Amino acid sequence: MMRVKHEGQWYGLDEGESVLDGLLRGGVRVPNSCRAGACQSCLMRAERGEVPAKAQVGLKETLKARGYFLACACHPEGELEVAGADAELRVPARITSLERLSDSVLCVRLRPERAFEYRPGQYVSLLRDGVARSYSLASQPHEDTLALHVRRVAGGRMSGWLFDEARPGDALELQGPAGECFYVPGRPEQPLLLAGTGTGLAPLYGIVQDALARGHTGPIWLFHGALEASGLYLVDELRALQSRYNHFQYRPSVLRGQERVGVTVGPLDAVIKETCPRLAGCRAFLCGDPALVLSLRKKLFLAGLSLKELHADAFLPSTPPPQEGAGVMSRASDASR
Repeated sequence: MMRVKHEGQWYGLDEGESVLDGLLRGGVRVPNSCRAGACQSCLMRAERGEVPAKAQVGLKETLKARGYFLACACHPEGELEVAGADAELRVPARITSLERLSDSVLCVRLRPERAFEYRPGQYVSLLRDGVARSYSLASQPHEDTLALHVRRVAGGRMSGWLFDEARPGDALELQGPAGECFYVPGRPEQPLLLAGTGTGLAPLYGIVQDALARGHTGPIWLFHGALEASGLYLVDELRALQSRYNHFQYRPSVLRGQERVGVTVGPLDAVIKETCPRLAGCRAFLCGDPALVLSLRKKLFLAGLSLKELHADAFLPSTPPPQEGAGVMSRASDASR
């Protein structure tokens, strides 16, 4: 049996069990969300022992060099002594405003208490009372607050608190940023295609504004899909942006409902195919539901889009551990990002 030492106490790991699962089973509170190595909210630091390379995939080289790893992806081959992420990786922040964008989506604005660098489209983890959830950034670095789009999830501890209890001035912590889904300057004439569902609009909204601010001149198409019209939001803002920039086109769509002015009824991939029949040479950004992102990625590739031009950010749901320590109740999950 492998063992992990944390704060002076040893914890045995069952066969095939990750460091995260073993510590949670032992009653140790470790922030976590997606449990798939994507959100990076379960960052820990090795004080002694070898960390498997797989547990550091996706981390910055500076973090790897300091012994950081993802606890959910760590299956040590020997004894390991670990500690939680250093306080320097977490930035205190306070809520400045809470604005309903729709019945199920809330725009949460936060002011970090120290410098926080990011690229529009990346995501951060919010941490509060041992709960960690990841959300994409819809704001721009020149703004003095960060904007996150939070979808209400039934039983969600973070989204429920933000919707029902949080108030301006409330404190929490940020960890990150992370993610490679953002606009990179260069080839300003290249067509851009952005597509997503639900709060997948958050990173796309940030990317569009960033590209326009940096002088992108090529065509920019933004496709936002929802089950029905109530799931669409920021419609007026995006139409106003479309009226200001002739090369920016906003295409909202729904799966259910009647055809209405400016909103197409039909699957997102069909709307994209009808609007953009020729995709070769485009750069694409896909965000939102994992199944949809995977499906769109395949279909766009088969339609002629190069894989190196496909940037995807699938919103993985937070996943409760299979078993937690005595006295710790299992919980419903929030959607990650």
